[in-house]
Amino acid sequence: MKELTHLDDEGRVRMVNVGNKPDSSRLAGAEGVITMSPETLEIIVVGSLKKGDVMAAARIAGIMAAKRTPELIPLCHPLVLNEVRIDIEPDRSIPGLRVTAWAEASGKTGVEMEALTAATVALLTIYDMAKSVERGMEITGVRLVEKRGGKTGDWKRT
Repeated sequence: MKELTHLDDEGRVRMVNVGNKPDSSRLAGAEGVITMSPETLEIIVVGSLKKGDVMAAARIAGIMAAKRTPELIPLCHPLVLNEVRIDIEPDRSIPGLRVTAWAEASGKTGVEMEALTAATVALLTIYDMAKSVERGMEITGVRLVEKRGGKTGDWKRT
């Protein structure tokens, strides 16, 4: 069984020392879904919500969130991100929006938390902007879908 890396020998929480690790290219992707009524989805897609462009605001919020991850998640290391990308796709079969966030950096530690934070905040922003139309929207399925680089190598959700 693997050890929890954020605990020291006495079981106290600590920030992992990554000082001796080599820099490497890191990439992570995370996804999530927000479900809503077909009517709410249509309002978002055509851009007729009075608050403005929901998907544009969610993309910006997700990017900003990725950059602030170490301020939100106590034991995350600050990283210089090379890129953060937020893809938002309407899916009428749900009905709702699928959000995928990608974070990339060159460094000593991974960017999984940045991708997960970006996806979550993008979803929350969609909810915030559209709640005046529908309060029953539901955010589900936030999860890591892929990571590349680092000591543990590549991983992809099957």
